[in-house]
Amino acid sequence: MYTQDIRLVVFDWDGTLADTTAAIVFTMQSAITECEFERRDDISIRKIIGLGLEEAARQLYPELSRDDHLLLNQVYRRLYVEQNRGNIRLFPGVKELLDRLLQAGMLLAIATGKSRRGLDNSLNETGLNSCFHASRCADETLSKPHPLMLLEIMKELSVKPENTLMVGDSDHDMQLAENAGVYAIAVSYGAQKIPNLLKYEPVACLQCPNQLLSWLEGMLE
Repeated sequence: MYTQDIRLVVFDWDGTLADTTAAIVFTMQSAITECEFERRDDISIRKIIGLGLEEAARQLYPELSRDDHLLLNQVYRRLYVEQNRGNIRLFPGVKELLDRLLQAGMLLAIATGKSRRGLDNSLNETGLNSCFHASRCADETLSKPHPLMLLEIMKELSVKPENTLMVGDSDHDMQLAENAGVYAIAVSYGAQKIPNLLKYEPVACLQCPNQLLSWLEGMLE
């Protein structure tokens, strides 16, 4: 049962704080074309957003070799930087949301499928470096939905699962929260939509960033 004794809020990055879903899909399609692999539709690509690149490549192309997966990942990383440098946008209200939570004494963290280099570049570009007490990326621990990301964050910040809330836009985030034994909020304005997210019984499923701000402010009252 959900209680309001939350000390730590862990956010996914892409599609939750940053409006990057369309950019990721476009870049992956460009990488697939450059690698001359069989095309995948946009829906299939949206489903792998949030995973580490190695796991994402395996799910998109289970029939291909590890060398092919590595090639796709290398091309994707290069194209993402080329196509999106200087263009990372936060969803409206994200900075205000983070400031409000910090003012209330909340611990904040990020659990993401991005690489460490990718996340650090995004945080630098958006000016959010100082907002987070911890973060974990897919190239320094196990990819979602394995719970290790969250377990490491909670250990680092000395917070128990019952005092932790995960916020994300994909089933990978919901499974991550479930596997780590923490509460989850789903947001449907990112990679995946409400019916898929509700299967995991999050404490709330919110349809826009302003709703997320209102919900979390209510938690602080």
